[in-house]
Amino acid sequence: MNIREHLAHHSEVLLRPAFTLINHQPVSGQAVVIRAGRFADVGSAGEVCARHPQLTPLDLPDRLLMPGFIDTHHHLTQSFGKAIAFGEPSEIFRRIWVPLEQHLDEEALHLSALLAGLEALRGGFTTVCDAGTRSSVGLRAIEAAMQTAGLRCVLARTCNDAGSPVEQQAEILREAERHLAAPSSGDLIHPSLAVSIPEAGTDSTISRVAALCRESGALLQIHVNEHLASVERSLIARGLRPLEVLHRAGALGPHLLAAHASLVTPNELALLRDTDTAVSYNPVASSWKGNAVAPALQMHSLGIRVGLGTDGTRSDAFRLMDAAETAQRLAFGIAIGDFSVGAGWTWLAMATEAGAEAARLDRITGRIAPGLAADCLLIDLDVPELTPSWDLPWELVRLGHREQIEAVIVQGKLRLWRGWPIDWDARAMMSRAKDIATRAVAAAPIQRIHPSSGAALAAHRTHSQTH
Repeated sequence: MNIREHLAHHSEVLLRPAFTLINHQPVSGQAVVIRAGRFADVGSAGEVCARHPQLTPLDLPDRLLMPGFIDTHHHLTQSFGKAIAFGEPSEIFRRIWVPLEQHLDEEALHLSALLAGLEALRGGFTTVCDAGTRSSVGLRAIEAAMQTAGLRCVLARTCNDAGSPVEQQAEILREAERHLAAPSSGDLIHPSLAVSIPEAGTDSTISRVAALCRESGALLQIHVNEHLASVERSLIARGLRPLEVLHRAGALGPHLLAAHASLVTPNELALLRDTDTAVSYNPVASSWKGNAVAPALQMHSLGIRVGLGTDGTRSDAFRLMDAAETAQRLAFGIAIGDFSVGAGWTWLAMATEAGAEAARLDRITGRIAPGLAADCLLIDLDVPELTPSWDLPWELVRLGHREQIEAVIVQGKLRLWRGWPIDWDARAMMSRAKDIATRAVAAAPIQRIHPSSGAALAAHRTHSQTH
């Protein structure tokens, strides 16, 4: 029986990979037992095999078994936009994402989320934190899509209430309470609350949703200090920077995941540290549409909990780690002669265990350890890029690529084999998504500021011929 058949057809397996990633380092001579969706045993191969004589070990030569990656900031219902947002100035949510999401019906939202979920799994993510949709039917659609894809999801209900009448504000809070209290439809969905940005919520509602998350153990997700324009609007309207607004409302704390935090003062860094607020560092978003790069390495050194997020840009975990390290090196390291910028293990940790901690899922996933969910990847190490191999953590960050991902396992179940689902028709979904996306984009009042690549090329040629 080959590896795929063994993983797909056995509810209990004993794996003996060449290396197992434990505490961000590859360890040889280990064995892992997966049972009932969890890691039942982890340890030296000889001892684990002796404890489970009823199981036939599955040897995995030239393979690395590692925790699945955690995307701490995603927008699952924005996958139909993709390149429409490329080359655009900041705050594209106003001109692209809000108009697009508001023109998606439940089927379109479901397909958008399922497409995003498939991309995430193909990129090695076993968990994503969805920061909240602006559609009233989006939550049902996203949850159904995540169940189909088999992707773990921290699913946020958006609680924006700025400018709303008092009775609507009260209903928003009631919906938030119902969302957190609703019985789970499975082990993969973790309810969360969100306020898009501090200016989208009143002080009282921000304070209340923070209290709800604090009391229930849920995660509160808020975009914070991402763009200069939003910082300036906050100073004009409230006399405080966005992060300071959250502090005044009592919203900072272990329950809060602050997305981006790319424009932070020394005092704000101290606030994040002293309140144990977590941050989602989104380096690709900074590169593509941001005003700055978050000082993630400084945050890490200060003891601030930091995970990596895609912001829905590109669901490729290996490229995300590379971008995270590269952005820190270009923005901060070169100027001071820091060529290591945390070394490879730091970015590997932020993409796995630290990401789980930032998402408040560290008791569920993020590591290969007994009792935790079996969310893991089987990585092929027998590739030219890793031959010879001298420092695997660094190599995974700078040289690793998603083509090496042989198997994606979530909650102990094989979800993808060599990039494709084994139990549902991804090709049919993609075909349907193309049709739906074409109609949705045509109907939405999307406003682009810059021309498309083709239009820019035509303008360049015209300019060159003129001069």
